[in-house]
Amino acid sequence: MGKNLVIVESPSKSKTIEKYLGSDYVVTSSKGHIRDLATTGKGGLGVDIEDNFKPNYVINKDKKDVVKDLKKCVKEADYVYLATDPDREGEAISWHLADELGLDTSLTNRVVFNEVTHDAVVAALNNPRQIDQNLVKSQETRRVLDRIIGFKLSKLLQKKIKSKSAGRVQSVALRLICEREKEIEDFIPEEYWKVKASFEKDDIAFEAELAKYQNKKIELKNAEDTQHVFESLDKQFSVSDVKKTQKKRSSKPPFITSTLQQEASSKLNFKAKRTMMIAQKLYEGIDIGEETVGLITYMRTDSIRLSDAFITEAKPYIEEKYGKDYVGSVKVSKKTENVQDAHEGIRPTSVMRTPESLKEYLKPEEYKLYSLIYARAIASLMAPAKLNSTTLSLDNNGYEFKASGSVIQFDGYLRVYGAYEKQSDEILPVVTVEEKLLSKDIQKSQHFTKPPARYTEAKLIKELEELGIGRPSTYASIIDTIVTRRYVDTVDKAFKPTESGLLTNEKLVQFFESIINVEYTAQMEKELDEIAEGEDDYVHALTTFEDKFEPLLENAYENM
Repeated sequence: MGKNLVIVESPSKSKTIEKYLGSDYVVTSSKGHIRDLATTGKGGLGVDIEDNFKPNYVINKDKKDVVKDLKKCVKEADYVYLATDPDREGEAISWHLADELGLDTSLTNRVVFNEVTHDAVVAALNNPRQIDQNLVKSQETRRVLDRIIGFKLSKLLQKKIKSKSAGRVQSVALRLICEREKEIEDFIPEEYWKVKASFEKDDIAFEAELAKYQNKKIELKNAEDTQHVFESLDKQFSVSDVKKTQKKRSSKPPFITSTLQQEASSKLNFKAKRTMMIAQKLYEGIDIGEETVGLITYMRTDSIRLSDAFITEAKPYIEEKYGKDYVGSVKVSKKTENVQDAHEGIRPTSVMRTPESLKEYLKPEEYKLYSLIYARAIASLMAPAKLNSTTLSLDNNGYEFKASGSVIQFDGYLRVYGAYEKQSDEILPVVTVEEKLLSKDIQKSQHFTKPPARYTEAKLIKELEELGIGRPSTYASIIDTIVTRRYVDTVDKAFKPTESGLLTNEKLVQFFESIINVEYTAQMEKELDEIAEGEDDYVHALTTFEDKFEPLLENAYENM
């Protein structure tokens, strides 16, 4: 055919891109990974540990025909571009394709774009680079590491306690859930009491709560002490202080993978896996009448950066639609340990494609997720909301009660994001210092401290991210694994470990405490980042791990 061949990962992306490139290009897809580690060799690992951890890759059974077709296309093409996803996994897929299809890996034929739009794809094709071998090695180290731990630990647990499986990150996630359950079981509730007075002035009802006695914080632990306070109070209160402050509430940055999963879980009730599937579709391309286009940027990212092009488009849009006062400043990323900052945050590919204008082309769940992503990205460039806060201090025989209220003076970014971040006015009446107020009612109530809450999906993802464990692309599959393995049940939308989960965790902690823990797993992520930067290497990282892991495994086989 004497044409340029572009290979992407997904068929729907290939359809979108083909429409942009014209008749000189043929776009086809590998339908994801074409190869994986074999399950043959010593221990079925597909890795020769003795020979510097040499991996043995085989074509996936369901990809044999795909590879055959790709080889045919390569033969007929003048030049081949590898345009898989813009992350380490995508880099590895490009390398596997090049290796299997007999392409020269030193060619500048790797094409990377962060959004599936005409301009982004064309610009990427005009600026190809070589496959980044450091990124490939980082991904390969992760894969081999996960294979060694997964296979060897799972085999051990199946033999000893009939457990289904274990994994490097999945076992740490399970450990967090089990440790939280123990905290809940060991928790001893403590009694405490509250005293509240209710008032009404100028048709505005409000409540004030006991906070201090003779300028010192007061804590009521039992009924007797509370009764003593109760009997010392009059109906009449005196206003001792009125504090007025203006507070600013800034918008949050654009979504990264973990925050998108958390927010979609709490606001839309979507599971992480579902969120990622819908986001993938929005990224790869939607037919919107006159064109097929990717509606959001790449959804596996841990950077909050926005491109200059998007900011340049969005700011005049905000000014025109809402007014000059609504334009805010750009969020700057406080770079965390693991950020792959070549990426952007998750945002719409064009500010002009509003959710309303696309509603007829989107399925209900696509519309909901796109609306959330769109609102968050636009809001991140808008001015803070301004709130007038008032705190009243009311004195009653040396006992100080506090009432607070706040009123939105300027809605700022809430104009766009208010549906997802409720802020209601709590109005207090106008009062002056030394003014006397009569309470309508004074009430005392008994309470008990509550144990820490179990992890919901959103909270677990937040915890894993904060601890530096796993990568954006892995959170959904980690959770999916511990649920399908029946290590946890979902009770009131939160995770409770099953007997099997508790037993598995107990044995892993007993025998593998030094590697199945938060610090070691986060350290491993750091090492993988160092390999990606060319500051560490595959053999060194895996040898260091293996030297630590093997003695633990031998001990467990003998003593578990």
